[in-house]
Amino acid sequence: MTFRLLAFEGGGALTADASRTPLAQRLGAIALPYVRSGALALGGMALLFVFWWFGGYLIASNPRTEAFAGFAPAPTLARLMTMISSGEVIGMTLPSLWRIGLGLFWAVLIGVPVGLLIGRIPVIRELTNIPFQFLRMISPLSWMPVAVMAFATWDGAIVFLIAVAAVWPIVFATAAGVRRIDPAWLKVARNLGARPYHMLVAVLLPAIAQDILTGIRLALGVAWIVLVPAEYLGVTSGLGYAINDARDTLEYDRLAATVLVIGVIGFALDLMLQQLIQRLSWLRQE
Repeated sequence: MTFRLLAFEGGGALTADASRTPLAQRLGAIALPYVRSGALALGGMALLFVFWWFGGYLIASNPRTEAFAGFAPAPTLARLMTMISSGEVIGMTLPSLWRIGLGLFWAVLIGVPVGLLIGRIPVIRELTNIPFQFLRMISPLSWMPVAVMAFATWDGAIVFLIAVAAVWPIVFATAAGVRRIDPAWLKVARNLGARPYHMLVAVLLPAIAQDILTGIRLALGVAWIVLVPAEYLGVTSGLGYAINDARDTLEYDRLAATVLVIGVIGFALDLMLQQLIQRLSWLRQE
């Protein structure tokens, strides 16, 4: 009598043919998408570096632009290593991260409650739709004169500009998340005697947590762009000040290195939020 063996993996049954598949072949099939994705990412970075090198070569070889040769990869990376070893990168990054964090804090503190109201109450949604869309389309930097007059410190003005830039993605992402909540969840919670506070912390906020994080991710991108010109406002620290100072002193290698730092930090922050959103999505599916 012949017996056919079944192997169980992850709760699913595998046929005898699949169970006899070589382990290396199965691992290769699993790893192939990751290898392909990594290879494409490295290829894209290599292509970007080639364009950067070629642009630097054209600048250095032209007598009219050779003064800007510091933008080329070699002097930029050499200066970046010097800035890292001397602690200059940390010194100019920490103030900017503090301002970004404070601006996002105020944006979340204002944006999430407003988004909840817009998503839950149709009258408020209709009442605020046009005014909010109008305000959203105004460049945050347009508020710079108002910020300078309204706040006693330059840091306060910068944090205000960052908060103004970041609040709208959070408001609209939160409102959209609330409107997508299954009404049956709220009905069940009410039938179980949930008070408004419990409805908020046990139903609404967990249901829209992923939407809030998505709004924060979008807000971070906008705020990170606004940060550099906002830090031109009278402060003597931060990434924006470092760029302005490097331009004034004609240290183009330092300017390019600072731009590189801004890009790397912004990418890292966005990647962290993206991973957090994906993790939250997995928990929700489970």
